[in-house]
Amino acid sequence: MLISEIFHSLQGEGELTGVPSVFVRTSGCNLRCAWCDTPYASWNPEGTMQSVAQIVAEVVSHSPTQHVVLTGGEPMIAKDLRPLAAELKALGRHITIETAATVAPDGIACDLASLSPKLLNSAPDPIEHTAWRKKHEATRWQPDVVRAWIDRYAYQFKFVVARPEDVEELEFMLAALQREIPRHKVLLMPEATSLEKMRSRATWLGELCKARGYRYAHRLHIELYGNRRGT
Repeated sequence: MLISEIFHSLQGEGELTGVPSVFVRTSGCNLRCAWCDTPYASWNPEGTMQSVAQIVAEVVSHSPTQHVVLTGGEPMIAKDLRPLAAELKALGRHITIETAATVAPDGIACDLASLSPKLLNSAPDPIEHTAWRKKHEATRWQPDVVRAWIDRYAYQFKFVVARPEDVEELEFMLAALQREIPRHKVLLMPEATSLEKMRSRATWLGELCKARGYRYAHRLHIELYGNRRGT
């Protein structure tokens, strides 16, 4: 499968923030977010073709780290993701899958489904990217697929928030799932690729989380390393 990068770092987002993890980033995506922070795995997918055996060998070389994050792009469209996840699970690894939840799990090995449905703020420019805008908007929210994930796996929701009004949209989406979603399972992240922008949005987003009962999700990798690859 086409692999953008494999690296050893600290998990920067979500419930497992700070946990040493090996990241396997597949290349290719079925969405085109305007603010995408990994364009080399989506807008302009690049990487090298690697077999499941090659990927597993690289992951194992970073022992004793036991947490593995399958991410992208959109990892769920990678052809051999299911056999890769099965092999990693057989080796006793904890598997987090970071996905926009537009592709059903179909029994994939996963310990934590990190679901990041995209809000309207993600839509690409309708003039510059007309075709992708239509495809993105038709694909980004798949409630039946989201239900398939949360009914089967331990999960967290990570929403990228750019403005206070975004919270009304995500609450509408969660209500549409017709499931009891504990508020502590919903993490709100400031949309930012720079430390300055993240901190500027953290103030009002943190207060919003306090008022609504959601978890504020800082982006540790930006705080520690800045917006760069391999972190």
